[in-house]
Amino acid sequence: MLLGFKTELKLNHIQRINIVKHCGVARHAWNWGLSLTKQILDHNQNNPDEKIKFPTAIDLHKWLVALVKPENQWYYECSKSAPQEALRNLRQSWDRCFQKKSGVPRFKKKGKHDSCTLEGTVKILSNHKIQVPKIGILKTYERLPQTQPKSVTISRQADRWFISFKIEVETKISNLTKIVGVDLGVKNLATLSTGEVIPGAKSYQKYQSKLRRLQWLNRHKIIGSNNWKKAQLKIARLHRKIANIRKDTLHKLTTLLAKNHGVIVIEDLNVSGMLANHKLAASISDMGFYELRRQLEYKCQLYGSKLVIVDRWFPSSKTCSHCGVKKETLSLSERVFNCDSCGFECDRDVNAAINLSKAVS
Repeated sequence: MLLGFKTELKLNHIQRINIVKHCGVARHAWNWGLSLTKQILDHNQNNPDEKIKFPTAIDLHKWLVALVKPENQWYYECSKSAPQEALRNLRQSWDRCFQKKSGVPRFKKKGKHDSCTLEGTVKILSNHKIQVPKIGILKTYERLPQTQPKSVTISRQADRWFISFKIEVETKISNLTKIVGVDLGVKNLATLSTGEVIPGAKSYQKYQSKLRRLQWLNRHKIIGSNNWKKAQLKIARLHRKIANIRKDTLHKLTTLLAKNHGVIVIEDLNVSGMLANHKLAASISDMGFYELRRQLEYKCQLYGSKLVIVDRWFPSSKTCSHCGVKKETLSLSERVFNCDSCGFECDRDVNAAINLSKAVS
């Protein structure tokens, strides 16, 4: 099983400049390829009788070498894999767009989501050193796994740079047969069928006033000035802190579930539809339901447990977990479930979690 590994880099000034150059080349190749492919799509739409074949990643790279590189000599200062991988990612983005899995790819802007992928002479030299093409030997704060990755991705979060690559890990075989139902919510991140309640990090809610204050102070600064850059860095650091707190909570919960249970049952939530409710959109985004499901999928595979996704129309909240009678209506304000048939009384979320655990038995 392939698992992603990501750690922070310990860089000097020259290495930072070289990495920024590689990110700039990758961004330029992406924007050039996106502009070209959009022109081809517009031409095919306006001239159905004279359609041009949509280019592959190899075609785009050949055109880049023939048309763009000779006019931009700074391309030769960086590894050839940086623009090549950017065009490959662009082609994959178009494929997802054509399959209606995502929207149309967007142009990239300098300083936002800077990253580049490098392949070739990638070697892990010691516990804290890794060699990458053109840039050379990079140091890390964390111990590196002793493997030889084929490619690495270097990305930036605020003022810190991270390197990531895939490693091969052995999957475990779990002997656990315990079934647990997990009901996700806005008030609490997860309620288990055992009655245990896992509170959410709510990091955005905690730092929302501070974030608003920083953005408000930045409103009159001249874009591109030193004071504007300092303010943007403070905002980016706070966004990174908010995201890290949320990820930490999700990783602890998903590891706890996958390690200690044989079968985990969750609902197939329509997160995009839930975000349409503007009163709850911020709270739903703050919980990270999609990320929780993504982590559960690979961690269950890693630890040998089984993840069961119940249909989103399954009436887990309206059904009595004691007698099985379904209620016709149940408002969101009713936090305690009262069964009119058998008189069973239980917390609404615990009742839903128990119903989820019974859905596979």
